[in-house]
Amino acid sequence: MKVAKVTERGCYSDGGGLYLQVTRDGVKSWVLRYMRQGKARTMGLGPIHTVSLADARVKAMECRKLLLAGVDPLQARQAEAEEARARQARSKTFVQCCEAYIEAHKAGWRSAKHADQWTNTLTTYAYPELGNLSVTDITVDLVMKVLEPIWTAKNETASRLRGRIEAVLDWATVRGYRAGDNPARWRGHLDHLLPQPSKIKRVEHHAALPYVEITSFVTSLKSQEGFAARALELLILTAARTGSVIAATVGEFDLENKIWTIPPGHMKGNKEHRVPLAPQIVSLLVPLCEGKRNEDFVFRGRRDGEHLSNMAMLQLLKRMNRNDLTAHGFRSTFRDWAGECTNHPREVAEAALAHTLTNKVEAAYARGDMFIKRSLLMQDWASYCYQKK
Repeated sequence: MKVAKVTERGCYSDGGGLYLQVTRDGVKSWVLRYMRQGKARTMGLGPIHTVSLADARVKAMECRKLLLAGVDPLQARQAEAEEARARQARSKTFVQCCEAYIEAHKAGWRSAKHADQWTNTLTTYAYPELGNLSVTDITVDLVMKVLEPIWTAKNETASRLRGRIEAVLDWATVRGYRAGDNPARWRGHLDHLLPQPSKIKRVEHHAALPYVEITSFVTSLKSQEGFAARALELLILTAARTGSVIAATVGEFDLENKIWTIPPGHMKGNKEHRVPLAPQIVSLLVPLCEGKRNEDFVFRGRRDGEHLSNMAMLQLLKRMNRNDLTAHGFRSTFRDWAGECTNHPREVAEAALAHTLTNKVEAAYARGDMFIKRSLLMQDWASYCYQKK
């Protein structure tokens, strides 16, 4: 058949059901005509500028083999296309799976900050390599490409990142977006390729003020103005965490009964924590809470409806020329003082810090929160901080 010379409209047989079809506009393409269950059927095999005569003959031969096996080639092609569309619908990129995972789990996380940490870590380190890939295509080599550059230099971040990638891929497997082993699994898998975190991680403690210097520091702190100074003062006197202090609302404080009830969402252990307030702390809080509604933040941020930034106290320390300290380090100052200078039991000091008991047997019997004993301890601490020398 001289394909190039055929110009008239019509169908021109090449034999075996293969035809060159020419439309009224002169467009040429290959079609296969065949009978199936007494009905004539026509199947397109492609235009001549894409499919040559030789290719068309090969395609026609493959279709005739299907017919010989009792399979309708047109139905087989339609089924294949539907399966491809279904695979595409089931397939998700790594970014899409991460976003869906975070959305599904963030309601159970302690705070919006935790969700932001997930997003920021994945965006910074994982998305450049894995983001636009289908989760079905993620391999051990690709996961290693993400982790190896930071495994030693930023091991804590890398370890958390690995765990987050593993969690997302597990979620994708359960949802049917991927199958097989998880390439980010640690035990019996990546632990053979990467050094143990415990072998390389450097433990860096938060800079803490020696307890013998706390009185002088508090005296200096009281001369500072602004919410950041008062927030740091409250943090020191209660041995609370930064997140609990800056997010505190007026309604959390019962100044008459000298109790600060921190809700679960503001606690690291996601468990309500009652803090006894010494009279000195009540005096600090009265002017801060006065005239405010229960839902108002005690320490307001720069914008309406926002609380003090978690960097505010660190910036305050820098203004005080105490770059050697961190807000969190004052919890260590309190704990050192309690252990070195008082006879208060260890478990009372640990309860004041809202530390979870690691001994499961001990924790099972520790039903109360030792509030009365903690009240005595925190009163002694406030008196020590405010003593005059």
